[in-house]
Amino acid sequence: MKNFKVYLMLLLGMALFGSATPLSKLVSKDFPVFIAGGLRVLLAFIVLAPFIKLSNIKKYKGKDAWLLAGISLVGVLGFTVLMLYGMQMISGVTGSVIMSATPALTALLSVIFFKDNFDWKKGMAIALAVVGVVIMQLGSGAEAHGKNEILGIVLVVAAICCEAGYTLMGKALTKDYPPEDIATFSAIVGFIGFIPFMIWQFHDLSFGDVSIQSWIYLMLYGAGTMGLGSVLWYKGIQQVEGSMAATFMGVMPISALVLSYALLGEKFRWIHLIGFALVFSGVLLIISVHRQMKMKRM
Repeated sequence: MKNFKVYLMLLLGMALFGSATPLSKLVSKDFPVFIAGGLRVLLAFIVLAPFIKLSNIKKYKGKDAWLLAGISLVGVLGFTVLMLYGMQMISGVTGSVIMSATPALTALLSVIFFKDNFDWKKGMAIALAVVGVVIMQLGSGAEAHGKNEILGIVLVVAAICCEAGYTLMGKALTKDYPPEDIATFSAIVGFIGFIPFMIWQFHDLSFGDVSIQSWIYLMLYGAGTMGLGSVLWYKGIQQVEGSMAATFMGVMPISALVLSYALLGEKFRWIHLIGFALVFSGVLLIISVHRQMKMKRM
């Protein structure tokens, strides 16, 4: 029964992370990007704060303080802004496939910056991710938006680069700090970074034109995907092996794809499944790498 609850937390955590892709498209329709992003991280902080001691932020000094700042500005502010702008220009399905390439990109950056071993599985995972995204773009047909779609793809790819940076910098910090602390403090520091841009865009927001449904989407985008999703995920990974946690990463792209059809009403195309299958195969390869690394340490 205990294992079931842990697995359920991991499953729901990754499903909530995956919902961020279609929700970011919905939120950006009625809210200016920086206001939507700022409110997202503020809502996440409100959800996360009760699970930590806020006074622990004083422990971050020197290099650790710079890493926390990097996580906040790159992984929180940078990721959110690039994702919101990018999703305005592409379909939810295309965004979901690109986002599913995050594990492969993280593995590549880990090889470059952390000198991790590069084997055929990592190389194949990266190649599958690239081919899958290209197939999605070439097969988008009538859904394409010309140059705007290309720019949207570039922005979402840049967003997952930020997400990979968040993961790698967080990896360095989690050696000495609880992951839920890092998520909470990076959220509030990221919100502070949003404030001047939110003030700049405030005149672009007409509260009377924002529907109740859009406010609900914003609540889900912040409190749900980043807030509750982080709580469930971190509570879960504390009780399982790394290889098991890595396996549940495969839930995120599935959630993003299914919810893009359900929430955005996008038309199903077989080319979507082909592109997704290629990228998801890369996710499975990365998972197998995690398992091998875990077995070698035992």
